[in-house]
Amino acid sequence: MSRLMAVLLDGIAQIEFDRAKPLPDYQGAYLDKMDRRMDAEGIDIDGHRLPAPDPMQKARFIAANLAHAIVSDNEAQAAAFTTYLAVRLPELKQVKLRREDDGFAIELDFEQDYIKQQPVQFMPLKR
Repeated sequence: MSRLMAVLLDGIAQIEFDRAKPLPDYQGAYLDKMDRRMDAEGIDIDGHRLPAPDPMQKARFIAANLAHAIVSDNEAQAAAFTTYLAVRLPELKQVKLRREDDGFAIELDFEQDYIKQQPVQFMPLKR
Protein backbone atom coordinates (compact mmCIF):
# COMPACT_ATOMS: atom_id res chain seq x y z
CA MET A 1 0.00 0.00 0.00
CA SER A 2 1.27 3.45 -0.92
CA ARG A 3 1.22 5.96 1.89
CA LEU A 4 0.46 8.93 -0.37
CA MET A 5 -2.17 9.14 -3.05
CA ALA A 6 -2.47 12.22 -5.22
CA VAL A 7 -5.10 13.71 -7.47
CA LEU A 8 -3.68 15.55 -10.46
CA LEU A 9 -5.56 17.79 -12.86
CA ASP A 10 -3.76 18.42 -16.14
CA GLY A 11 -0.53 17.20 -14.54
CA ILE A 12 -0.69 19.49 -11.51
CA ALA A 13 -1.30 18.05 -8.04
CA GLN A 14 -4.57 19.28 -6.58
CA ILE A 15 -4.95 17.02 -3.55
CA GLU A 16 -2.59 14.75 -1.64
CA PHE A 17 -4.05 12.11 0.66
CA ASP A 18 -1.87 10.65 3.41
CA ARG A 19 -3.07 7.16 4.29
CA ALA A 20 -0.92 7.18 7.44
CA LYS A 21 -3.37 9.59 9.09
CA PRO A 22 -6.24 7.76 10.81
CA LEU A 23 -9.71 8.15 9.35
CA PRO A 24 -12.29 9.47 11.84
CA ASP A 25 -15.23 7.14 12.47
CA TYR A 26 -17.74 9.57 10.95
CA GLN A 27 -15.78 9.65 7.69
CA GLY A 28 -15.68 5.85 7.53
CA ALA A 29 -19.44 5.79 8.09
CA TYR A 30 -19.91 8.31 5.28
CA LEU A 31 -17.90 6.12 2.88
CA ASP A 32 -20.11 3.16 3.82
CA LYS A 33 -23.18 5.30 3.12
CA MET A 34 -21.79 6.21 -0.32
CA ASP A 35 -21.32 2.51 -1.11
CA ARG A 36 -24.82 1.61 0.06
CA ARG A 37 -26.33 4.37 -2.06
CA MET A 38 -24.44 3.31 -5.21
CA ASP A 39 -25.44 -0.32 -4.57
CA ALA A 40 -29.11 0.58 -4.06
CA GLU A 41 -29.51 3.17 -6.83
CA GLY A 42 -26.86 2.14 -9.33
CA ILE A 43 -24.68 4.64 -11.19
CA ASP A 44 -24.39 6.21 -14.65
CA ILE A 45 -21.04 5.95 -16.45
CA ASP A 46 -20.56 7.30 -19.97
CA GLY A 47 -24.31 7.35 -20.56
CA HIS A 48 -24.83 3.75 -19.43
CA ARG A 49 -26.83 2.78 -16.36
CA LEU A 50 -25.09 0.24 -14.12
CA PRO A 51 -27.60 -1.13 -11.60
CA ALA A 52 -25.00 -3.20 -9.69
CA PRO A 53 -21.59 -1.53 -10.09
CA ASP A 54 -18.42 -3.38 -9.16
CA PRO A 55 -15.68 -1.65 -7.10
CA MET A 56 -13.76 -0.38 -10.16
CA GLN A 57 -16.91 1.01 -11.77
CA LYS A 58 -17.69 2.79 -8.51
CA ALA A 59 -14.13 4.16 -8.46
CA ARG A 60 -14.45 5.56 -12.00
CA PHE A 61 -17.81 7.12 -11.09
CA ILE A 62 -16.33 8.70 -7.96
CA ALA A 63 -13.28 9.94 -9.91
CA ALA A 64 -15.56 11.62 -12.47
CA ASN A 65 -17.43 13.35 -9.67
CA LEU A 66 -14.10 14.30 -8.10
CA ALA A 67 -13.07 16.04 -11.32
CA HIS A 68 -16.24 18.14 -11.29
CA ALA A 69 -15.82 18.94 -7.59
CA ILE A 70 -12.28 20.20 -8.19
CA VAL A 71 -13.13 22.46 -11.12
CA SER A 72 -16.17 23.87 -9.30
CA ASP A 73 -14.10 24.51 -6.13
CA ASN A 74 -16.30 22.26 -3.98
CA GLU A 75 -13.66 21.37 -1.40
CA ALA A 76 -15.93 19.28 0.83
CA GLN A 77 -16.99 17.01 -2.05
CA ALA A 78 -13.44 16.83 -3.41
CA ALA A 79 -12.20 15.74 0.02
CA ALA A 80 -14.94 13.11 0.38
CA PHE A 81 -14.35 11.67 -3.10
CA THR A 82 -10.57 11.63 -2.62
CA THR A 83 -10.97 9.88 0.72
CA TYR A 84 -13.28 7.29 -0.86
CA LEU A 85 -10.74 6.46 -3.57
CA ALA A 86 -7.76 6.35 -1.20
CA VAL A 87 -9.51 4.13 1.35
CA ARG A 88 -11.41 1.82 -0.99
CA LEU A 89 -8.44 1.34 -3.34
CA PRO A 90 -5.39 1.09 -1.06
CA GLU A 91 -3.07 0.30 -3.99
CA LEU A 92 -4.12 3.40 -5.94
CA LYS A 93 -1.20 5.80 -6.27
CA GLN A 94 -2.51 8.59 -8.49
CA VAL A 95 -5.77 9.81 -9.94
CA LYS A 96 -4.86 11.57 -13.18
CA LEU A 97 -7.57 13.85 -14.54
CA ARG A 98 -7.18 15.65 -17.84
CA ARG A 99 -9.58 18.21 -19.27
CA GLU A 100 -10.86 17.40 -22.73
CA ASP A 101 -13.33 19.15 -25.01
CA ASP A 102 -16.18 16.89 -23.97
CA GLY A 103 -15.33 16.40 -20.28
CA PHE A 104 -12.46 14.65 -18.55
CA ALA A 105 -10.11 11.78 -19.24
CA ILE A 106 -9.61 9.75 -16.08
CA GLU A 107 -6.70 7.44 -15.31
CA LEU A 108 -6.50 5.48 -12.09
CA ASP A 109 -2.76 4.79 -11.75
CA PHE A 110 -1.83 1.79 -9.59
CA GLU A 111 1.76 1.58 -10.85
CA GLN A 112 3.60 4.89 -10.63
CA ASP A 113 4.36 6.20 -7.14
CA TYR A 114 3.42 9.81 -6.61
CA ILE A 115 6.40 12.10 -6.19
CA LYS A 116 5.53 15.15 -4.18
CA GLN A 117 5.65 18.25 -6.34
CA GLN A 118 7.82 21.15 -5.25
CA PRO A 119 7.12 24.73 -6.25
CA VAL A 120 9.86 26.42 -8.20
CA GLN A 121 10.86 29.88 -7.00
CA PHE A 122 11.82 32.32 -9.71
CA MET A 123 13.99 35.28 -8.87
CA PRO A 124 13.73 38.34 -11.10
CA LEU A 125 16.84 39.19 -13.06
CA LYS A 126 18.75 42.18 -11.77
CA ARG A 127 19.53 44.74 -14.39
